[in-house]
Amino acid sequence: MSPLQTPANLSFKHRCYLGLVRWLAQLPLPLLQTMGGIVGRVVYRVSAGYRRHFDANLAQAMGPEAAAQIGPVAQIETGKAIFELPWLWLHPRGEILQTLRRVEGWQYVQAARTAGKGILFLTPHLGCFEITAQYAASHADAAPITVLFRPPRQRWAESILRYGRTREGMNVAPADLSGVRRLIRALKSGESVGLLPDQVPAAGQGAWLPWFGKPAYTMTLAARLAQTGASVIFAYAERLPKGEGFVLTCAPPEAPLPIDDLEATAAAINGNLMQLIRRCPAQYLWGYNRYKAPKGSSNDVPPTKSDRPASAQVESGT
Repeated sequence: MSPLQTPANLSFKHRCYLGLVRWLAQLPLPLLQTMGGIVGRVVYRVSAGYRRHFDANLAQAMGPEAAAQIGPVAQIETGKAIFELPWLWLHPRGEILQTLRRVEGWQYVQAARTAGKGILFLTPHLGCFEITAQYAASHADAAPITVLFRPPRQRWAESILRYGRTREGMNVAPADLSGVRRLIRALKSGESVGLLPDQVPAAGQGAWLPWFGKPAYTMTLAARLAQTGASVIFAYAERLPKGEGFVLTCAPPEAPLPIDDLEATAAAINGNLMQLIRRCPAQYLWGYNRYKAPKGSSNDVPPTKSDRPASAQVESGT
């Protein structure tokens, strides 16, 4: 793969940002995670808005008593998740995959490929969520894999993200209707698609569905992609302590998805994601405002039906 290129006409400030990310990517993963853990605690203490969402979401999901125990660890793990991203985006893939100490459930992926089915990897923002696609792209059982890509507002950051997500065996699709069509074609061709479905989509692109006992505006794109007949695989990589690496776990849905009903399928996907999060709640990104109403939404009370036809739904990627 060609080296990371610096975009033309970047300001001095943005060149410094890019240089900082490149420098961080050269540090050992254990050191990055240690640094991230410290920053995670600091950000929690100094940012009132972040702390409010973090505490409320964790208590909503786990209950106040458990949240009090999990919270301090989750603050550290969130920082680790952010600081390890430059390493995952820019480091050689061979070294990245060496950090996977164990892979569980890969036989479900192999069975889907043997059957000639497309594979839909659904990964929550849990643990090391970037490594699933890297692993899939490096194995004939799952490669190639296509993920949605919405360029960040800053050009300097776009070059890094695009570099990290267009390595051998990996493709990106734009986060618009043409990109969704590309994902559907990939699945129908027996290829793989990766999606982070626990994000708030744009207004008109989801449905209000339960998320840890409270309505959350939920993307229905994952359910739409499941309707292609692809094998759905839920995946997450748990971070081991002391920089020892990760354990990747893959599993099919706990029960067959109600594919004929888009919203019921989206709700079932939420249920499976919540089960993964409950396995290691300290490694979920609780600071994200999961219960916000999408910008431009005119609904004061969560509706019970999605407000746009499935064929027109386009979700954002990360």
